[in-house]
Amino acid sequence: MAIEILVGIAIAVGLIGIVITVLPGSLLIGGAVLVWALYTNSAVGWWTFAIVAVLVTIGMIWSKWEMARHTQKVGTSSWSLVCAGVLGIVGFFVIPVIGLVIGFVLGLWLAEYYRLRDVNGAWTSAKAGLRGTGVGILIELGTGLLAASVWLIAAIYT
Repeated sequence: MAIEILVGIAIAVGLIGIVITVLPGSLLIGGAVLVWALYTNSAVGWWTFAIVAVLVTIGMIWSKWEMARHTQKVGTSSWSLVCAGVLGIVGFFVIPVIGLVIGFVLGLWLAEYYRLRDVNGAWTSAKAGLRGTGVGILIELGTGLLAASVWLIAAIYT
């Protein structure tokens, strides 16, 4: 019973990590279920881990694909996304948690403004980056919740 509580807490932290994007939430969910499967050492445990691993992998890949699709649709450069990511990380340490989003948007806008020399074009790219990030987070959160549900059903079953 104690292992299920600890794994449940780790899964909840993983779901929070997906939304806040500080922790590798999907990997944490998969790792927690792996620990549970090792502990139970049963067919149900291993099948549950296999399903969860597939779900979180699909979620991570689909999330990144959607983010890229939204930003590439408006012509945002990869270099601008790298700059946005770096400034997002810096922003996280300057203004904990919300600084990540502020730094990402500011970094994307600055990089696109530098590239395009157009305020409106840079703002269009920044909005697309935000939209793509939001859609990606929702996709990864959805698959994470589905994975958590699969584990919960299996934990109740065993």
